Amino acid sequence: MPSVVKINVLTVPAEQREVLEQRFASRAGAVEGSDGFEWFELLRPVEGTDQYLVYTRWRSEEDFQAWMNGSMKAAHGGGAGGSEGGSAGGSEDGSEGAGRPRPAATGATLWSFEVVQQASPRG
Repeated sequence: MPSVVKINVLTVPAEQREVLEQRFASRAGAVEGSDGFEWFELLRPVEGTDQYLVYTRWRSEEDFQAWMNGSMKAAHGGGAGGSEGGSAGGSEDGSEGAGRPRPAATGATLWSFEVVQQASPRG
């Protein structure tokens, strides 16, 4: 069974970039212990876009869904919706609600992929 990749595309205004990155830095360890979790990267746009990419890789769709419905949901007060990072494996706690900070992102879209080929550096 191929691994699955989830990419959360976060639209982040320039004045909110530092807030978003700090929130991800403070979430260190939030997903790493989850069963089936394989990889996480927060990708900052360099030019031409205001969209960050939150890249996570999972052993299976079932492992991702189990994380979404378990520890991620609990960390976001019960609702993942399009909260920043939540839908793709980060935990940028941007959910609005009781005592929660406003989202740094103005929009979020989740992309899903299966890994069909991969390569790594020769050892």
